[in-house]
Amino acid sequence: MTEKYAVVVIGGGAAGLSAALVLGRARHRTLVVDAGEPRNAPAAHMQGYLTRDGMPPAEFLALGREEIARYGVELVRDRVVAVTRGEGLTGVPGGERTGVQDEELSGVQDESLSGAPGEGFTVVLAGGRTVRARRLVVATGLKDELPAVAGVAERFGRDVLHCPFCHGWEVRDQPFGVLASSPASVHQALMVSQWSNDVRFFLHTVAAEELSDEELRRLAAAGVEVVPGEVAGLVVEDDRLTGVRLADGTTHARSVLFLAPRAVPQTGLLEGLGAELHETPFGAYPVVDTTGLTTVPGVWAAGNAIGFAEQVVHAASGGYRAASAIVGDLLMSGLDAAVQV
Repeated sequence: MTEKYAVVVIGGGAAGLSAALVLGRARHRTLVVDAGEPRNAPAAHMQGYLTRDGMPPAEFLALGREEIARYGVELVRDRVVAVTRGEGLTGVPGGERTGVQDEELSGVQDESLSGAPGEGFTVVLAGGRTVRARRLVVATGLKDELPAVAGVAERFGRDVLHCPFCHGWEVRDQPFGVLASSPASVHQALMVSQWSNDVRFFLHTVAAEELSDEELRRLAAAGVEVVPGEVAGLVVEDDRLTGVRLADGTTHARSVLFLAPRAVPQTGLLEGLGAELHETPFGAYPVVDTTGLTTVPGVWAAGNAIGFAEQVVHAASGGYRAASAIVGDLLMSGLDAAVQV
């Protein structure tokens, strides 16, 4: 018999775990499906999250998993491969919550498992399991596609970085490089000058004439040196970045290299459900309201699933907002169904 949940959360990062925490505390039977591929896995620490500044991402997620387990939320390490709407959740009886050890919570009936005809979703996992849910939270994040420069992938998250707000303080006042991937990389070169007075902007595959006069004036005013020529690779000594090597053999001594990965939003499941997307300079993301509700009734999205710049603290907040909206939505849906009866 297919298992029924009030909510299935797809993605076990900050957004998904935050949503699951709120849902579990609201006594809704919740399943988190986590593929175990957080975007910030290469980083040794995360910054800017009040009271969690400097915490390793893996430790943060481990604590989050422990917290949701206290409220009976189930987490499985698997991947969702398909989601379909409907499949009749009608008449599903409320069932005892499982996994809750606290005497006060054990035995709570989750009436939110019952739904209207045709409501809800069937969720298929890669491991072969199929479950049903009345509501979904999609927190599948995005993937960073790195430039094809020798050494970049190996150093990413260490001394090859993309976010100065995440890592700028830790590498402050060191010699910076910025690898251009498009003319828009000028903005990144200007931003990182906040953390170092020694910044070189490597144009790489961007032609100098693609930069406007205004951009060149700003770079000069910020003290950023523009370096033409394609970057061939990185120089690494004793497991430390020490330089950037150009195709002509010239080497520039640098301790840190910033770059802008190509964002690849993980929106396949949302697209399959018919969610409307909107184009941004960093990929296409679902159209959502202030709570994260997509254009598909019953489907919320949070974290990097809705945008490139969602930091951990933003993602956790987004998961909270989505979950609190779902709690109210399930309540009103159940009350409306009772009144109609």
